[in-house]
Amino acid sequence: MTDADIDLSDIPEVTPEMFAKGILRRGLKPITKQQLTLRLDSDVIEWFREQGGGYQTKMNALLRAYMEEHKRVVGARTKAAQ
Repeated sequence: MTDADIDLSDIPEVTPEMFAKGILRRGLKPITKQQLTLRLDSDVIEWFREQGGGYQTKMNALLRAYMEEHKRVVGARTKAAQ
């Protein structure tokens, strides 16, 4: 099949403006994940599962937000103490 044979009628054309709005991300270190065994309260797990697919990713995002906020607050305290 050639490019001309592909039906693109249901796919919008990518315009230069779309590329201009894109975000270029250079130099970012890949975030690796580790598998671990973690014991959580059953009602917490059930609540996240009820949120739909990707509940483990959502849990990770919330833990990351907590971690980043904790770093920010502790960093601000450290600067204030100096």
